[in-house]
Amino acid sequence: MKVSLRMTRLAACLGAAVLAVGCAHMGEMGQGGRTAVGAGTGAALGAGLGALIGDSSRAAAIGAGIGAVAGGIVGYNWSGVKNDVEKSGASSLGVDVTEMPDGTLRVNIPSNVSFDTGKYDLKPELMPVLDSVARALVQHPELRAKAIGHTDSTGTMQVNQTLSVNRANAVTNYLNARGVDRSRLMSEGRGPNNPVADNSTAEGRAMNRRVELYLYAVQQ
Repeated sequence: MKVSLRMTRLAACLGAAVLAVGCAHMGEMGQGGRTAVGAGTGAALGAGLGALIGDSSRAAAIGAGIGAVAGGIVGYNWSGVKNDVEKSGASSLGVDVTEMPDGTLRVNIPSNVSFDTGKYDLKPELMPVLDSVARALVQHPELRAKAIGHTDSTGTMQVNQTLSVNRANAVTNYLNARGVDRSRLMSEGRGPNNPVADNSTAEGRAMNRRVELYLYAVQQ
């Protein structure tokens, strides 16, 4: 029986992930029986997915995700939180709420509802979505959040890096002002380094200008 090229690539991808996991500290299994595999493993898995789906830049960005978290991310039942965020108007704004393979819940905030060009002041239409995230964090003290800012490739690396950091900080500062303790929040700016679309087109640049807000539960 012949094994297809696609299946061969999938096996290689999974093999790389297993090797990477073997080198990482996994700890005890948490709620739901899953732990996060960290940035290195995620990036390797993303690269393998790129071979399968034909979009290596997008897959690598998805694979890298939130990266390594001290204590490890554990599985979590996101249904209630996800429904609350979606009911806040997220879908109508183009805010995508997705359960990720590493156990996190990603709230992907596109440029059209987050910030004006070159600015890091939150737009009013985004605030109900962030209010729902803040409520979830207040109601579920076992949860944490990390905001990651991204830009397109227009402009200098220094300007984009600073802008991405300021945008991520704007999101976490808002959550903090809504009652979420600062110790439960993290922010990071990645500038133009993790594109999910082609920076040579206006549509692609718009997709790359985003803030990804990850909710996660950590192993206790």
